[in-house]
Amino acid sequence: MGESATLSNDEKVEVVTSCVEALNGGGSVVAGVASLSTASAVELARRAHDAGADGLMVLPPYAYSTDWHEMKEHVSRVIAATPLPCMLYNNPVAYGTDFHPEQIVELAGEHANLEAVKESSTDVRRVTEIRRIAAERLHVLVGVDDLIVEGIAAGASGWVAGLVNAFPEESVDLYGLARAGRTDEARELYEWFLPLLRLDTLPKLVQLIKLAQELVGQGEWHSRPPRLALTDAEREETVAIIRHALETRPARALRVG
Repeated sequence: MGESATLSNDEKVEVVTSCVEALNGGGSVVAGVASLSTASAVELARRAHDAGADGLMVLPPYAYSTDWHEMKEHVSRVIAATPLPCMLYNNPVAYGTDFHPEQIVELAGEHANLEAVKESSTDVRRVTEIRRIAAERLHVLVGVDDLIVEGIAAGASGWVAGLVNAFPEESVDLYGLARAGRTDEARELYEWFLPLLRLDTLPKLVQLIKLAQELVGQGEWHSRPPRLALTDAEREETVAIIRHALETRPARALRVG
């Protein structure tokens, strides 16, 4: 959602610095580290650390996907670049690199500061398998919005969400209900939320979610090329989904509190 691919490293560090200053100790800043080259990714990790980031989310290279030997070396260098706790981002759908559960556990065995994985393979069985073979060694976070309830049921302990940028209260409450095992309440909120959450699974998720942010008064739709404005048809369809959600928003009585 931060459009990292179209920002320079200087801009990325500026974003981290701004977040650290804005939070002023009131929360944690986890900086995403992604780059075309290993050297650039290592540099960004170190600069994010110096800027005050509390942790790193480590991605494989954007455009180059190859075998485990090379991908392991890339993320290992980034993880080892700082003492910060790290979360590996596994998103084979977007990046073409698939870190299998046994490979993730291997990385964790070699890097004490690898503490979590953002699992975005869209296969909830991955959550189950990582939890099975890693035991309590790794936190597993859901990285696909429309898999959050299933992921929590499978043992995930966190959620890196997209629609939270436009619907923070509903996102936090859905997570809380799922974690608390309040199945019926979670299901009712989830069914309302799913048309929105599925915007996070589409190629134009950035534009779609930024449009949602605009409609709720939390931002604007503009994105950097190559991401362009939605077509009229795409915008009309998305606006209809968002407006319907706003008109049918569940009462707060459903939520955690």
